Amino acid sequence: MPLHTHSPIRFFAVIPCAGFGSRAGMATPKQYQAIAGLPMVVHTLKAFAGVARMTKGVLVLAPNDSHMNGVLAAHPQPLFDAVRTGGATRAESVLAGLRELVEQGAYDTDWVLVHDAARCLVTPAQIDALIDACYGDAVGGLLAHQLADTLKVEANGRVAQTVDRADKWLAQTPQMFRLGVLLQALEQAGAAVTDEASAIEAMGLSPLLVPGNAQNFKVTYPEDFAMATAILNSRQ
Repeated sequence: MPLHTHSPIRFFAVIPCAGFGSRAGMATPKQYQAIAGLPMVVHTLKAFAGVARMTKGVLVLAPNDSHMNGVLAAHPQPLFDAVRTGGATRAESVLAGLRELVEQGAYDTDWVLVHDAARCLVTPAQIDALIDACYGDAVGGLLAHQLADTLKVEANGRVAQTVDRADKWLAQTPQMFRLGVLLQALEQAGAAVTDEASAIEAMGLSPLLVPGNAQNFKVTYPEDFAMATAILNSRQ
């Protein structure tokens, strides 16, 4: 649906959902595995649907995705349009989502929140906190969690160095930037960049770190599913 209306501040979401998640060790893409009674990606989409300020979202799927039609039929998500333009890397999928928003009439000055489909524990309150912190900022920013553990550098399976953790943060998502700037940053950074903030940093800009929550982790390994299930069940 074209975006005809324009207000001074609008917020869009891009959810890259084209990966397979091979580290999860499953035959089906991990974003479609059931957690606490729902496919993982549905928890993610419901969190964004709970944010009243969201204008629209784009869910970027792999061209050969055979799962999402059934998921959306069972769990409709009217906030999101699903497009099968995902690429081989996360950055390519995010770029595809941004270009879809441009085609639909989004403006360079609109804000875009990019979020991992596998961070299914994010809450509407955390998304709202990011928006509140960033919408008046000149650059934008990301949810992040200050490192609590001692950090080691490895060489040949042994500790080579202990790194001071005082100024270290774990990057999370959503990551929120202006559409035009983010589009340019990702086009310049290339497909290998692993998050939006890195692309923004490569332009000489400094994204804002917004304190997140340790529970907003990316479900990646088999043991993560049990932890995510326990957390989601505790919220019900």
